[in-house]
Amino acid sequence: MTQVADYVLQRLTEWGVGRVYGYPGDGINGLLGAFDRAQGKPEFIQTRHEEMAAFMACAHAKFTGEVGCCTATSGPGAVHLLNGLYDAKLDHQPVVAVVGQQKRLSLGAHYQQEIDLQRLFGDVSEYCQMVVHPGQARHVIDRAFKTALTTRGVATIIIPNDIQEADAQPSPPKAHGSVFSSVGWSRPRVLPDPDELRKAADILNEGSKVAMLVGQGAAEAQDEVVEAAELLGAGVAKALLGREVLPDDLPFVTGPIGLLGSKASDDMMQKCDTLFMIGSSFPYSEWLPDEGQAKGVEIDIDGRMIGIRYPMDAHLVGDSKETLRALIPLLRRKEDRSWREQIEKDVREWNDLCERWAGQHFQGKINPQAVASELSPRLPDGCILTADSGSGTNWWARHLKLRHGMRASLSGTLATMGPGTPYAIAARFAYPDRPVIAFIGDGAFQMNGMNEMITVNRYLGRLANPAAPFIFCVFNNQDLNQVTWEQRAMAGDPKYPGSQHIPDVPYAAYARLLGLTGIVCDDPQRVGAAWDEALASDKPVVLEFKVDNEIAPIPPHITKAQAKKAVKAGLHDPEKFGIAAKGVRQKLSEYAEHLPGRGEK
Repeated sequence: MTQVADYVLQRLTEWGVGRVYGYPGDGINGLLGAFDRAQGKPEFIQTRHEEMAAFMACAHAKFTGEVGCCTATSGPGAVHLLNGLYDAKLDHQPVVAVVGQQKRLSLGAHYQQEIDLQRLFGDVSEYCQMVVHPGQARHVIDRAFKTALTTRGVATIIIPNDIQEADAQPSPPKAHGSVFSSVGWSRPRVLPDPDELRKAADILNEGSKVAMLVGQGAAEAQDEVVEAAELLGAGVAKALLGREVLPDDLPFVTGPIGLLGSKASDDMMQKCDTLFMIGSSFPYSEWLPDEGQAKGVEIDIDGRMIGIRYPMDAHLVGDSKETLRALIPLLRRKEDRSWREQIEKDVREWNDLCERWAGQHFQGKINPQAVASELSPRLPDGCILTADSGSGTNWWARHLKLRHGMRASLSGTLATMGPGTPYAIAARFAYPDRPVIAFIGDGAFQMNGMNEMITVNRYLGRLANPAAPFIFCVFNNQDLNQVTWEQRAMAGDPKYPGSQHIPDVPYAAYARLLGLTGIVCDDPQRVGAAWDEALASDKPVVLEFKVDNEIAPIPPHITKAQAKKAVKAGLHDPEKFGIAAKGVRQKLSEYAEHLPGRGEK
């Protein structure tokens, strides 16, 4: 007789799940036996920690558009899933978690590893349900997937281990209380009100300086975004989750926005008279136009999020692609292209500035900006890029120039440490023939990335591909660098070595110990050569750069409050002399274009 656990995996397969990320425990013993019997349909991928399993499920959803799936045992295993599931919730990714629970008989007895899982997962989940009868499994699974897809969120299925091992009831008895659900879902067409469309078109047509900001919600509307930008003579800034919406070689793409954004994006926002946001919930008001400066038009599929980042004049609740298709015929091409020409000039100057920054090395140490700058022209076609949260994210955002067909993502809204490595692994499982490159700080790599190198080793036969590089780039500066700079600029405190210094670990040597390729670079003149060696490896690579921790992630503009706090912190900072000298040199680079002997590029 088929067990409920076998039926659960069969139903997951019917929903298109080919891979479930997880870690074993006795609370899912029934499911583990079913995975064995399922013979890879779906496949169980053993991670080193349940948090990594949830990150991988989130990454699978981001890079494939499918539902990501993860599993964990009851009690502690379930708790471990939460950070990765919150990453999916906050970045609007469909993920289904299947979690074990103690036997129904013991619930309420303060039994070992008994946790109120419905309460625990209640906030992170759009749907959370415990299966307490074999005939219930069918509709709980179906509703979990339909909910995850519809809400672009997390759904959690809790299955006590005695239910897992009970006889399955694929078709419940035809009786009062039974329901009969089906596999299947389709994306709706969501279009805004026609009157609001005309209102939006009037605003955009009247504006003479239109600034566009796109997020991941515009990912499937690339052609339409380009057409709208061309008609409006607009520049386009990209939120971090919208990095892959448009390639960076389009001359009007100003790049990232915000604290780690570009000066071109910042100048555009400060000077625009019309703001057009598409599929983004970018939250930082200090990087948007001042209230009253610009008229606003926004497209967002979620009416709960429309007009809550900037006071909008037209609120277009709808799918970005469909809405732009309806809007574009109402737009008039702007004949005056001076605004667009200025934006393109600013982009060229910003790119030139980034090159000058990256070329500055101090006291023989590698400038971390150079690590990204040297990789950028070497990026393989069709590559997938991931990043962790840290100072390396600044260089990932600013110096890597994406071309058409490249993919990129990170933990955008939760901005948690730790997902860079599991994101890359999930991307590689999903696309074994595409190059995958992750940017990871040494803090995040120590936190959990090193452990997942064991996962890479376990599945080495599948993850190694001589034709498609697989690289984990580690920035070794022995400093939790992003928080160190935040302490200085936001709190006015000097670096506190007790919390910020981390041990120097031989990451490349560790990789070689695991049978991977390990490369170390500590020479500024060999950064490009190190990348060439890594890109040519026939095995996954840990590429360790020993970088300077005193290179500040300078924001596009610095407020008076930030400047005062940074000066205050610098007076007592243990690295004050290096910071001052390097900061001045980097800042002076902004004015190099205007020095005698330099012509405009």
